[in-house]
Amino acid sequence: MEGTRLAQLSDAEVCAELCRDALEALEGRRGGSLFARRESGLIAKALMRPGGLSRLLADPRRRVVVGTIDAVVVGFAIGKVDPVGEASVGVLDGLYVQQAVRGVGVGHAMLHALVAWFEASGCRSVDATALPGDRESKNFFEGMGFKARLITMNRSLH
Repeated sequence: MEGTRLAQLSDAEVCAELCRDALEALEGRRGGSLFARRESGLIAKALMRPGGLSRLLADPRRRVVVGTIDAVVVGFAIGKVDPVGEASVGVLDGLYVQQAVRGVGVGHAMLHALVAWFEASGCRSVDATALPGDRESKNFFEGMGFKARLITMNRSLH
């Protein structure tokens, strides 16, 4: 049975391994290597360093949840509350589920948990990122009620 819970310090090793898997998966996607270094790089480095999960858990603006199947951690999701003027925006910094167990609701459950926390934290909306051509992620987010609000264009100089 799948579920979610707040991450615990004892989850540090499995979260680091899942993060490595997520970064590896990004490398083969259009825009993925730059996204891994720029947009998700700080979170990835935090998760993969000793004590990194501890620092994320200690930050009151962040929430780390893990997704489980039969109490085994198979995914993680990280969100933060980003103050923007008078209203805050929830930002999904990362969400990853092991490839072999996708499609059973773990990702949905983790995103629901973070959205509930964003609402309780006074956020007016939630931002999540999908890479161009990543139809699986785009469909996932659209199925959860997300709509595109920004497209970032990039031009390589080399």
